[in-house]
Amino acid sequence: MENNEQQLSLPTKYDPKAIENNRYSFWLEGKYFEATGDVNKTPYTVVIPPPNVTGKLHLGHAWDTTLQDIVTRMKRMQGYDVLWLPGMDHAGIATQAKVEAKLKEEGKSRYDLGRESFIEETWKWKEEYAGHIREQWSKVGLGLDYSRERFTLDEGLSKAVREVFVTLYNKGLIYRGEYIINWDPQTKTALSDIEVIYKDVQGAFYHMKYPLADGSGSIEIATTRPETMLGDTAVAVHPEDERYKHLIGKKVVLPIVGREIPIVGDDYVDMEFGSGAVKITPAHDPNDFEIGNRHNLERILVMNEDGTMNEKAGIYHGLDRFACRKQIVKDLQDQGVLFKIEEHMHSVGHSERSGAVVEPYLSTQWFVKMQPLADKAIKLQEDEEKVNFVPDRFEKTYLRWMENIRDWCISRQLWWGHRIPAWYHKETGEVYVNQEPPADSENWDQDNDVLDTWFSSALWPFSTMGWPDVESADFKRYYPTDVLVTGYDIIFFWVSRMIFQGLEFTEQRPFKDVLIHGLVRDEQGRKMSKSLGNGVDPMEVIDQYGADSLRFFLSTGSSPGQDLRFSYEKVESTWNFANKIWNASRFALMNMNGLTYEEIDLTGEKSVADKWILTRLNETIEHVTKLADKYEFGEVGRLLYNFIWDDFCDWYIEMAKLPLYGEDEAAKKTTRSVLAYVLDNTMRLLHPFMPFITEEIWQSLPHQGASITIAEWPTVNQELTDVQAAAEMKLLVEVIRAVRNIRSEVNTPMSKQIPMQIRAKDEQILAQLEKNRVYVERFCNTSSFLIATELTSNEKSMSAVVTGAEIVLPIEGLINIEEEIQRLEKEREKLDKEVERVQKKLGNEGFLKKAPEKVIEEEKAKEQDYIEKRTIVLARIEELKG
Repeated sequence: MENNEQQLSLPTKYDPKAIENNRYSFWLEGKYFEATGDVNKTPYTVVIPPPNVTGKLHLGHAWDTTLQDIVTRMKRMQGYDVLWLPGMDHAGIATQAKVEAKLKEEGKSRYDLGRESFIEETWKWKEEYAGHIREQWSKVGLGLDYSRERFTLDEGLSKAVREVFVTLYNKGLIYRGEYIINWDPQTKTALSDIEVIYKDVQGAFYHMKYPLADGSGSIEIATTRPETMLGDTAVAVHPEDERYKHLIGKKVVLPIVGREIPIVGDDYVDMEFGSGAVKITPAHDPNDFEIGNRHNLERILVMNEDGTMNEKAGIYHGLDRFACRKQIVKDLQDQGVLFKIEEHMHSVGHSERSGAVVEPYLSTQWFVKMQPLADKAIKLQEDEEKVNFVPDRFEKTYLRWMENIRDWCISRQLWWGHRIPAWYHKETGEVYVNQEPPADSENWDQDNDVLDTWFSSALWPFSTMGWPDVESADFKRYYPTDVLVTGYDIIFFWVSRMIFQGLEFTEQRPFKDVLIHGLVRDEQGRKMSKSLGNGVDPMEVIDQYGADSLRFFLSTGSSPGQDLRFSYEKVESTWNFANKIWNASRFALMNMNGLTYEEIDLTGEKSVADKWILTRLNETIEHVTKLADKYEFGEVGRLLYNFIWDDFCDWYIEMAKLPLYGEDEAAKKTTRSVLAYVLDNTMRLLHPFMPFITEEIWQSLPHQGASITIAEWPTVNQELTDVQAAAEMKLLVEVIRAVRNIRSEVNTPMSKQIPMQIRAKDEQILAQLEKNRVYVERFCNTSSFLIATELTSNEKSMSAVVTGAEIVLPIEGLINIEEEIQRLEKEREKLDKEVERVQKKLGNEGFLKKAPEKVIEEEKAKEQDYIEKRTIVLARIEELKG
């Protein structure tokens, strides 16, 4: 809206729903969020962590995206060509599970539909939930460039995924092999290590005796998973163990099964743990798998993919693994093999997705050989062009994981996802890996598995920009990105993988900074979960308090890297803040008298209040900009809140009423200009945090341009800084506050006029107070007001000490002398402590050596100030006692 269409007032009531209702469509229609490609501007890029198309967004998403929106809105206003790229993740396991659950309700399974029809159903799900997510993004007010929206299964990203897979395979960094993997029997798929959550579970150690085949005795072993003994192919002991070394090479008879298995010697066995002998099941335990490889042991898989026992389990065939455990324990007890059950709390892996107990399981899978990729990523952190973690302590977390990396199992037994670009010849079994199927595709079968979701997410910063086409305009201009905003819980899952894939395929870090935030917890500090019923829907919070209130709370409620405790009370207090801004802006607009942007004039004679608020605005602009560039949004919020609520609303607006309601037309004109200038700049500073209310107010103010989203970020105007006026105002505020405090103590309302005297320390203070006496008279409501360097009155009175002056209120009839002496004694004690503290600091050699000269001077000034105040207080006590 241009200036000549400026509204002259705002609705009386602050109603977030009415304000936020159509504003987002106004921004989209104006294309304010679209990256322009303007070569005269520096590009600034952020890619959204793509939410899963499995459901609605939670508070963590609202927090994460609000932080990104703050950064991108600020950079856009600072003149950057900003690209904030939106998109969503296909989320293989999670989405397939949702669609399968939906089919189950209809009495169907994915096998009833077949692969192609099931994938069609899943695409329908994706479209529906992508619509919900976009609706939620709009409700939060996110400035996303929808013209570049991506999906991890779209054609461009699928091409990038195939390119990466084939390249890594040809380099020998992707291989297929039989390994023990984490298996989820419920979703029937492999899981990577980081998709396994470990929980302490009450279990047991089952102690058994395996008889030696020659009848000479037995050997004792213990296990937590007796059902796997059906697949045992050896017993291992340490080769140096005096108890057993003579048994190495002999055989034992496997109970129940009756198969003879060897006793092997292996350094892996801990002689101190348990009996010093362990059963070896190479198909059901990762460590046993390695021992089996060293001793050429057979791998016997005794379980099906769904967690039931297979035909190799003999009489237990068809039983669920846990039912089998119960039965086998009973049978072993009956046979006298199992002689002790010892209760044992142990850590058991559970599937992050389904919650099922994870089964270590022998399976043929595809893996990424991680060491060479991790080494490059570790080395990058020694370089100037490294990835900067904010806070930097998370770099250690990242490096620790990279340094202890294991090969990454990337194949998943699903239908929804990127199908592995590998084909097997129907007759020869030859493997063909390529981006496209073989020419005689009828003779080949494509691998049924899909890739781990994180495989495609790892390419997100560059695959979304058109890579592998390195000549793509967006790739050349907007990659690498500037900042990634994400939670500490996915440093391993996602951040690390983007870094090593980015390095491998673009030879650059994928982002300069990683801003890490914590988790949103409830008021008691508990993680939000369905089981606790303590989850909060951000959309409901927005319906109640508005997006601006939620955003300001989320973005300023904690420091980087820390968790955030959600509180309705705090959201309500940010609503009160928005309401305060609204009412102050209404007052300003009602008194602007149709002022236009061209008529704003700050050259006239300004009052001390005008000069002070312009100085405070400059300070706020400087500090907010510096802190925001360091992602210290909690501090930025505190500064903005204090400036708007205290300085602008509580002090400046009240003082502005004097000229606005007075007769001096020149003073009125200047005050209107100052109001317009300060409000305009304040709305711009606040805009990234509270975009809706600031746009609404800004459109009503005298302004230039179509939208605050593309207005210039405020900069410091040194000509408007007046240090002297700031000092004068500080004194005035101290005086007025002190008088209000005294009135409050003696229950004298502000409406009742009182006599007042001020003893100024020197002529300079006297002159300041005389110049600005109108404010003291107005805001202290005086019946008489005397300012002097010496006061002669001996009346009993109340007093307060401020920097450079003493306030005396001769209201003897209203006060209790004894109580006033007690109050002053407390004030003296407080000043004693302050003097002692500052003198101790100034007497510390270490402080004097290390502290900057400016800081030392400030401390000396404080010491002088406290001593002067204490002297005056002591004198007042003597007067009252006299």
